[in-house]
Amino acid sequence: MQIGILGTGIVGNTLGTKLVEIGHDVKMGSRSADNKKAKDWVNSTKSPKASQGTFADAASFGEIVLNCTSGGVAIEALKMAGAQNLNGKVLIDVSNGLDFSKGMPPTLLTSNTDSIGEQVQRAFPEAKVVKSLNTIGVELMVNPQRLANGDHDIFVCGNDEGAKEQVKKILRDFGWKNIIDLGDITNSRGTEMYFILWIRLMMTQGRILNLHFQRQG
Repeated sequence: MQIGILGTGIVGNTLGTKLVEIGHDVKMGSRSADNKKAKDWVNSTKSPKASQGTFADAASFGEIVLNCTSGGVAIEALKMAGAQNLNGKVLIDVSNGLDFSKGMPPTLLTSNTDSIGEQVQRAFPEAKVVKSLNTIGVELMVNPQRLANGDHDIFVCGNDEGAKEQVKKILRDFGWKNIIDLGDITNSRGTEMYFILWIRLMMTQGRILNLHFQRQG
């Protein structure tokens, strides 16, 4: 399958690498076609299945598109990708709308009556938005066995049942055994708020906090 990745940070890098490893053709998109981070990622895969381009190139290329930009710039990046390149496609939104303007811990850019997932779906009504993978650290996204031999949960939500089934298949290919379907896209409010709890837990448990947030490439 051809998959487009929007964003060149550690989330896009990790997901893109795993998708190449399990046999997909992946194009990483950023603001510019010659983005250095995207080029370094392509070279690191050592695979002809990896390529790079603009946001629009990646969105046009992908049968499925992953938004791995941060929540604060997600709509802007997706507009650069182009609605015409997203219409009718499964769009996996991995972003969290986090505001670090006042330091740690961050707050949400949205209220508890909205979410980045919903904003993406409203902005691109013809895309099939599925929220997933935004409640965990990046290492677990593609290797759930690192924790309790994979015996823990991942969430999906979205309005299109067929789109969620496609996302569930990708998650199973990553190694996820327990996938909880929360329902429609409004449930991304809960998963985005959940990540705020994840950050608090990391801080209070005295561990080194390594936030894996994607910045727009």
